[in-house]
Amino acid sequence: MQADRIGMSRLRFEELVGEALDTIPRELADAMDNVVVLVDDRNLDDPQLLGLYEGVALTERTSDYGGVLPDRITLYREAILDICDDEDDVVREVAVTVVHEVAHHFGVDEDTLHELGWG
Repeated sequence: MQADRIGMSRLRFEELVGEALDTIPRELADAMDNVVVLVDDRNLDDPQLLGLYEGVALTERTSDYGGVLPDRITLYREAILDICDDEDDVVREVAVTVVHEVAHHFGVDEDTLHELGWG
């Protein structure tokens, strides 16, 4: 962790996550199903991980899907702040991470995301 990491309150970070979610096109936002977006400080298994999608992608759900807990998209605040120099960087990184993890919810894999520049 860099010594001069940008300081940002959890509340402000959560606001940025909400703003990033608001930029998702309405058709896609309406298609999101049974998913919650959370903010945590850090992933314990991979402290440098910026975001994580956990669940069953929409493209993999079958008629048996139902009665399950919501999928989770988690953004890791401290990891994102570690790689940013200022609030503008945080805004950009949160937006990229939100798009990246929402894409996983829609079944887009890592390779495709990297090819599209959302790696």
